[in-house]
Amino acid sequence: MLFRSLTTILATFFLTIFFVLQAQGSSSLQEQKIPVEEILFQADEFAKNAVGMDSFHLEGETLSFYQQRDYSPAWLVDNTLSSNAEIILDYLRASFEEGFCPEDYHLRQIEILIALNRFGKKQWGLNNPYWLGRLDILLTDAFMLYASDFIHGRVHPLDVDNRWRFNKNRPGMAKLLRFALENQQVSQVLEKLKPSFPGYRRLVAGLKKYRELAAEGGWERLPLGPSLRVGERDPRVLLLRHRLSITGELDGLIEQSSDLFDSSLRTALIRFQRRHGLAADGVLGAKTLEELNVSADARVRQIEVNLERLRWMPKSLGKKHLIVNIPDLTLTVVENEKAVMWMPVIVGKAYRKTPVFSARMTYIEFSPYWYVPPTILREDKLPKIQRDPGWLSRNNFEIIPWKGGEKAPLNPLEINWKKVEADKFPGMLRQRPGPWNPLGRVKFMFPNPYAVYLHDTNERHLFSRNIRLFSSGCIRIERPLDLAEYFLGPAGWDCYDILRAMSLDKPMRVDLPKAFPVYIFYMTAWVDSEGTVQFRKDLYLKDRILDQQILNRFRKPFLPH
Repeated sequence: MLFRSLTTILATFFLTIFFVLQAQGSSSLQEQKIPVEEILFQADEFAKNAVGMDSFHLEGETLSFYQQRDYSPAWLVDNTLSSNAEIILDYLRASFEEGFCPEDYHLRQIEILIALNRFGKKQWGLNNPYWLGRLDILLTDAFMLYASDFIHGRVHPLDVDNRWRFNKNRPGMAKLLRFALENQQVSQVLEKLKPSFPGYRRLVAGLKKYRELAAEGGWERLPLGPSLRVGERDPRVLLLRHRLSITGELDGLIEQSSDLFDSSLRTALIRFQRRHGLAADGVLGAKTLEELNVSADARVRQIEVNLERLRWMPKSLGKKHLIVNIPDLTLTVVENEKAVMWMPVIVGKAYRKTPVFSARMTYIEFSPYWYVPPTILREDKLPKIQRDPGWLSRNNFEIIPWKGGEKAPLNPLEINWKKVEADKFPGMLRQRPGPWNPLGRVKFMFPNPYAVYLHDTNERHLFSRNIRLFSSGCIRIERPLDLAEYFLGPAGWDCYDILRAMSLDKPMRVDLPKAFPVYIFYMTAWVDSEGTVQFRKDLYLKDRILDQQILNRFRKPFLPH
């Protein structure tokens, strides 16, 4: 690797000398025009033939930018880097702090070109216009890619999840750069592109912390073995103590030499379990051991992937909003960046995933009907009905004719069920409101293309599970009464009003006074308001897909969506 880098630098140096001497034969280099236009139109061929040269990432935007300025340099003043150039260089050098890779922004090539031009000027008092031109173009391409990575993302979300739906303004890069240069606001523009919500800056700080842990060697893996509980002795206890002291769950001043699993170690292990979404029982079992043995490098990468997701988000989520984080299996209502309500949720199974999107809650429906989805009708309900048509009435189901609005339900005993097929079912199969209904007593509606909503459930025992992937895509909530009171309390509803509405024999719709923003997130790493780094399992394997997309970003042409 070192040999290859030295070879590239030497080859670049001799190419530079060649161009210097070639240009000297015609006229003074100081008087020559910097050939930006020529370099742009020869870019592909040049990158192909010159040793170690980067190609441009945003060729169309870069070309458009220079065409509108008649191919004059953007970052040079009297053949010297401008103050704007020094500013963008500082941002590129520090881009790793945001979870970026500086080499994506030509930093190595830029630094080489700067060094070679300074060397040539110092030794011979000469500038190489060709290399100054390439330096200028690389700085332009780097600015626009760096800005694009904040606005569009390094990977477009639809390349990872084709059901992603979040709206975000996406200005053109050439226009953005012209504004920054003309108004001397390169730094201000780049700062404004960074997500402004506190969660992003906290996660950037978390990235720094875990990079430091990784640089210091991380932690040693704990060997497999039987579960360990308080009061037991085991040689692995020493390793567990050391492991938890590295990430801060165990006070470093506590005795570290004992192999006894004591109460202080149990308390520290519970802290670890809670910030990794595990059952907080204070027992070193298989799932806890698995999370303990995830390396520091892997945690760094997990944080970087989740920073990418945060850059996909709108600049502001609104003063009040509701968030469901799928990997955390929780719902949170936020007001002025503070959580005012929290509760567990149940989300979609791995093969019926809850989608990631945003919408606006507009109404609540009490005592809802449950309309049986086609898959469940075909695979579960129809076989039961064909065996015993009386099963429908005993389980509070009814069949409403396809045409006829609110006509009386069909009589199931008058239907020849032997001839009925799922795709030719005689009407809509629905279950009446009541405690038997899978939607429970209330649902919270935010219209979206996926027919996903929040709802109560008649299987409340499932909330006692630590991993809750049981739904067909919709989101079941633990405390629907509290959530309904939060939305309707300001309109004069009290607990008794809501309970009465939940007990009706027909649905009742209540429109909200104002639409309420709802965000269905997928975050496996974040930093909470107390500064604690939180990690969760990648339940739908979306981290793995996104990580691979980031690694492959320049293996195909980069085109912002």
